[in-house]
Amino acid sequence: MQKIIIGVTGASGTIYAVDLLRQLKALPGVETHLVMSAWATKNLALETDETLADVKALADVVYSDRDQGAAIASGSFLNAGMVIVPASMKTVASVAYGFGENLIARAADVTIKEQRKLVIVPRETPLSVIHLENLTKLARLGAQIIPPIPAFYNRPQTIQDLVTHQTMKVLDAFGIHRATDRRWEGD
Repeated sequence: MQKIIIGVTGASGTIYAVDLLRQLKALPGVETHLVMSAWATKNLALETDETLADVKALADVVYSDRDQGAAIASGSFLNAGMVIVPASMKTVASVAYGFGENLIARAADVTIKEQRKLVIVPRETPLSVIHLENLTKLARLGAQIIPPIPAFYNRPQTIQDLVTHQTMKVLDAFGIHRATDRRWEGD
């Protein structure tokens, strides 16, 4: 069983987290552990027609972001890694400097110290030098930065097409190769 931690923060783009959870739910060999910040919950209501209960039902285990004693706060909790999607610049800064101010930042800190896969899906534009420095620091620590930048060679027709392609890129980072979208095959 591949256990993946999913942190959802207050940046715009909760649709990316919902799509990732939905795709992982369809895989029998994956167990998801979800943590949502308070602002992520607000953005879910603002940006989607999904309810919090709908999103929680997509995860196998759900934690409060204030539960610093949760299993995922410890390196002894074996897992394949963590995705922060969308990642606010506040969370990126917190992880880059090891604050561990909530369970999302703590779990990311543990992921880094245990040298497990950490995927950051930053949602901010434009990016300031501070943002870029924090993301660069995380990349140097081994995090994979996968911003939701759309590809157009697959000729997307809907917003869902763009989201599906982004989720495919995140799943690729975990070695989960799903044929949910067209890949570049050369011209």
